[in-house]
Amino acid sequence: MKVWDLPVRALHLALIGAVAGAWLTTEKWTHWHDAIGYTALAVVLMRLVWGVAGSAHARFGQFVRGPRETFGYLGALLRGQASRHLGHNPLGGWMVLLLLGCVLAVGGTGWLCTTDRYWGDETMFALHAGLAWTLVALVALHLGGVFAMSLRHRENLVAAMLHGRKREPHEGDVS
Repeated sequence: MKVWDLPVRALHLALIGAVAGAWLTTEKWTHWHDAIGYTALAVVLMRLVWGVAGSAHARFGQFVRGPRETFGYLGALLRGQASRHLGHNPLGGWMVLLLLGCVLAVGGTGWLCTTDRYWGDETMFALHAGLAWTLVALVALHLGGVFAMSLRHRENLVAAMLHGRKREPHEGDVS
């Protein structure tokens, strides 16, 4: 069953490439680092638009849940009873927002470091670096969640993000 459309998948892959590229050009090739960082910002902005105007499973309103449902899902997960979701589960929905927000913060502080006001400002640079490390931690948590849910529900979520399809919902699954 088709879940994630081409724009979601393409933006996801573009963001992976931009974040990895920015990370790899941190110490050297600062011209490339800046350009790749701006690319990451553009990808996030496009994803934000698509999260409002895109297809059903791309929309934030479909997968970002309130605190009650999110903490209920967390409790079920800790008890080994987490239900399968066709799109993002409630924790995954919040992880999407955290990742997008963190990329915006990293990119924004990176841009500020290039302005006359903050050029050479150690505090702004430290904030930029700290946010970049926070992004690394969030990516690790995201990958851990993808791996755990792939095992729990016996479905390859990495492959699903590449081709956009997941198996049909069964009784107890949440769309």
